[in-house]
Amino acid sequence: MTHGAVAMQRSRVANVVVVDDHDLARAGLRSLLSGERGIQVVGEAASGKEALSLCRRKRPDLVLMDVKMPDMSGLAVTRAIKFDSPGTSVILLTAYESADYLVEALQAGAAGYLLKGASKSEIVTTVRRVLAGDAVLRPDLVLDLLRRMSAPPVETQITTQLTSREQDVLRLIVLGHTNREIADTLSLTVSTVKTHVEHVIRKLDVSDRTQAAVRAIELGLASASPM
Repeated sequence: MTHGAVAMQRSRVANVVVVDDHDLARAGLRSLLSGERGIQVVGEAASGKEALSLCRRKRPDLVLMDVKMPDMSGLAVTRAIKFDSPGTSVILLTAYESADYLVEALQAGAAGYLLKGASKSEIVTTVRRVLAGDAVLRPDLVLDLLRRMSAPPVETQITTQLTSREQDVLRLIVLGHTNREIADTLSLTVSTVKTHVEHVIRKLDVSDRTQAAVRAIELGLASASPM
């Protein structure tokens, strides 16, 4: 596996890169994350090009990145990072909460986003949830995303590889359910759900849970209604 969940499951330190063109913002994020057990900030970048070069060298588990950069937009940098290193998860920092922006961010490959001004607790919780492969998007935003990106089902080699149970799990991932909620809904153990999620991520050839949801929507495998 290449996604962040495996990194945490193996109990190794997760490598994080911080990207922001403001020195104080980078210093603040580094200070905040460096004190957290199991998280190590392995580099900082002040521009999009610098971030790409750093990520190629470090192959971090996660990048925490400002959406406004002096040379490239955060969305463009995210696309490039995901192309070069699909196993790296990206959380974007933005000043505005917008459904339109959310769609763009997810389509670019982001695992989620945080509003600037988020509390220390919100930042750390989101980082840890992405690294653990858990859901980070609010269900109401996911439903809006579904409506905007809905597509008719498309049968591909990828979709036929998913078992019926994996498709059930995937539909609940799209609806923003946690592993515990999926386990309760499908009468499974959390451990079994985690295994199904790992299989889904691998078969869809994506890096994390959020991108599995985006891919499912693109392939028409998701519904805007609960099971």
